[in-house]
Amino acid sequence: MAVFPWHSRGRNYKAEFASCRLEAVPLEFGDYHPLKPITVTESKTKKVSRKGSTSSTSSSSSSSVVDPLSSVLDGTDPLSMFAATADPAAPDSSRKRRDRDENSIVGSDFEPWASKRGEILARYTTTEKLSINLFMGSEKGKATATSAMSEKVRTRLEELDDFEEGSQKELLNLTQQDYVNRIEELNQSLKDAWASDQKVKALKIVIQCSKLLSDTSVIQFYPSKFVLITDILDTFGKLVYERIFSMCVDNRSVLPDHFSPENVNDTAKETCLNWFFKIASIRELIPRFYVEASILKCNKFLSKTGISECLPRLTCMIRGIGDPLVSVYARAYLCRVGMEVAPHLKESLNKNFFDFLLTFKQIHGDTVQNQLVVQGVELPSYLPLYSPAMDWIFQCISYHAPEALLTEMMERCKKLGNNALLLNSVMSAFRAEFIATRSMDFIGMIKECDESGFPKHLLFRSLGLNLALADPPEGDRLQILNEAWKVITKLKNPQDYVNCAEVWVEYTCKHFTKREVNTVLADVIKHMTPDRAFEDSYPQLQSIIKKVIAHFHDFSVLFSVEKFLPFLDMFQKESVRVEVCKCIMEVFIKHQQEPTKDPVILNALLHVCKTMHDSVNALTLEDEKRMLAYLINGFIKMSVNRLAMETRKVMKGNHSRKTAAFVRACVAYCFITIPSLVGIFTRLNLYLHSGQVALANQCLSQADAFFKAAISLIPEVPKTINIDGKMRPSESFLLEFLCNFFSTLLIVPDHPEHGVLFLVRELLNVIQDYTWEDNSDDKIRIYTCVLHLLSAMSQETYLYHIDKVDSNDSLYGGDTKFLAENNKLCETVMGQILEHLKTLAKDEALKRQSSLGLSFFNSILAHGDLRNNRLNQLSVNLWHLAQRHGCADTRTMVKTLEYIKKRSKHPDMGHLTELALRLPLQTRT
Repeated sequence: MAVFPWHSRGRNYKAEFASCRLEAVPLEFGDYHPLKPITVTESKTKKVSRKGSTSSTSSSSSSSVVDPLSSVLDGTDPLSMFAATADPAAPDSSRKRRDRDENSIVGSDFEPWASKRGEILARYTTTEKLSINLFMGSEKGKATATSAMSEKVRTRLEELDDFEEGSQKELLNLTQQDYVNRIEELNQSLKDAWASDQKVKALKIVIQCSKLLSDTSVIQFYPSKFVLITDILDTFGKLVYERIFSMCVDNRSVLPDHFSPENVNDTAKETCLNWFFKIASIRELIPRFYVEASILKCNKFLSKTGISECLPRLTCMIRGIGDPLVSVYARAYLCRVGMEVAPHLKESLNKNFFDFLLTFKQIHGDTVQNQLVVQGVELPSYLPLYSPAMDWIFQCISYHAPEALLTEMMERCKKLGNNALLLNSVMSAFRAEFIATRSMDFIGMIKECDESGFPKHLLFRSLGLNLALADPPEGDRLQILNEAWKVITKLKNPQDYVNCAEVWVEYTCKHFTKREVNTVLADVIKHMTPDRAFEDSYPQLQSIIKKVIAHFHDFSVLFSVEKFLPFLDMFQKESVRVEVCKCIMEVFIKHQQEPTKDPVILNALLHVCKTMHDSVNALTLEDEKRMLAYLINGFIKMSVNRLAMETRKVMKGNHSRKTAAFVRACVAYCFITIPSLVGIFTRLNLYLHSGQVALANQCLSQADAFFKAAISLIPEVPKTINIDGKMRPSESFLLEFLCNFFSTLLIVPDHPEHGVLFLVRELLNVIQDYTWEDNSDDKIRIYTCVLHLLSAMSQETYLYHIDKVDSNDSLYGGDTKFLAENNKLCETVMGQILEHLKTLAKDEALKRQSSLGLSFFNSILAHGDLRNNRLNQLSVNLWHLAQRHGCADTRTMVKTLEYIKKRSKHPDMGHLTELALRLPLQTRT
């Protein structure tokens, strides 16, 4: 292909804008409108004899607002038709059953046990020595093959007897971590035994672990022990259920998820019964209860009412457990499995709860008191051990419960003496809205509680957590804050104090002004400064800061809170201080809408940025550096460049000597700061952004410096960059940046000493020398964008301008020398595009050649003057090239040709008529 000369098409931008506008169509008020009422008239008399109907319809007319789509569909929309087909009229019993099933599903608003597990393990720890009985195993534990089922059952029962009589080893003087490791080993042993078909051995392990739940010798560790042991029970229950479920699968069908006992074959039922018989033979109450509860779901294989019959029986079994702590955790486990397999059976769960209330007085009985004396445990340390189990029980009972039941539960708890523990569980588990609307009632109950066993500040903390989620009555809000803070501010222990203050700060920020927030912050400083108590409470203090800045997005308000900056001074550990600074800057970048010129705010934020910057050292991770750079850049863009643009706005573009100097200082600050940043695309985009700011403020030489710096940085762009921890090709990001750059270069005036279009020439040289990826067409896409830029530069008047900046259309005024230079550049760029198209004449690249050929054709059509014969001939050649090997998209070609024919009807586009005749559509054959 020979090199073709370029001739830009003259553009009348105003006329083009006008032609693209939607045509205005006058509308008279009497015309039809789809939202107007439609009158429907029935011309036939029709009698309705459907069951349950008490009237018939006759010829009538009515006027009502009707969905405009329904008239097209004869009154029935397709979704309703689909729903009617998918859900035919069902008997009342079926409908009730379906509704019950839908209501029985536990939704995402129910906090799962898994989310509580980690918190319990972290909170309930001990330094005392622990003991555990390990199952040693025996040859008798292996299953024996026999054809007689009764013999097999008898053999396995003997194996269980053997286990209960011996075959175990007691490990003493274990640390807490040793104990956890041993439990994890037992869990793995259970899985290994099951995988090797040693089902009896697996059952022995589960029984042994369940027995550990009767041991309260190290009572502070009991909640964590419960979590660890029930993990094993959950594993066992899942293995048994999946085993029986798999036995129901045959060659003909697979058991559906929602099956009935009638779908279960006899073999699976017999295996299921065998498991329940084996568990029923366990002699001790606690392991028998826990193991049967773990496979409660398996009752689905035997009977529709199996679960509903077992739950009350298991509830009654718990009455035989004498230790109230062991008993309450057994009830918690029963609620757990009950909510998983039958959440609709609330009656049994409620019975479990009311049983617990009847035995609640045991907690304060002599037996428990004697046990605490033996172990040297005080009552305030003992009562919180009940909280995880009670919170879970109360959550299960209150989930989607009617308000009447919640009120009854609350009243029952109120009648019990010394009910602080119960009250705390009520506030932890009940719906936040229920608690918030009765805030003053709860405060009254808190006041009446005996503080010797359960501290009142914990009750106020639980109340505060609810008020962070739901609003109390507006008239009570100030009194609630005063009552709570009256108790909190008297706390002597800094840790107790800050745990409560952390919660109530959010309530204060949410409902009150900066005056009340300032008072709270001053109180926190007063309590946490003596003896440097803040050093032990950094997580809580960080939480307070996050809550304050989350509610005060306007930094002019935030920094007017007198105690905010003194509060920040408490963060004296460097790593914590940097984290706090990051939180502050994130909120500033995200939420600060109004530009600020307040020197106090700017100085404080500069100090925040300096703190983040100074924390970087040789050991800082790259991800951390990127995050800090992003935050500091955000401040620069929002403050320095914004200050320059705000100054321009105030001066209405007419800078005085003083404001011009200030703007140049801002621009200079950006220019010397950008090179210190790590991310290369961050630097490129900031150079472009700052150059635009300089240009807008008539700082032309500074703008040139920014653009030159960006051009000189392009060769340093690596082939891949790190995006969210993964290496990605960089070409697409470079292409996006260059397209934005070209849009700016349109209005950048040429420097009088550097020649015509010097920035464009420098950029083209860099693009030419850059090493592009093999099999990539991005370089040609960039050249096509350059062609569009040069065509826009050849117009008498440019599409857009910057106020008070003379672009090249004003400087050159359509000078022929300038246009000639522009056309030469266009021809050079066209030559590069055509050469690249030649290199794609290979089988594997023909599709790319076709696509690029059509794209170049469209560029010439949009920006070239096709009255020039040689350019016209080039466009015809490109059209044929796009179709030559049958790779073109026929639909796109057809639409393109239709567009050309439509354009040819315009007065100044008649030459396109001849062009359209020279553009045939080829078939793929």
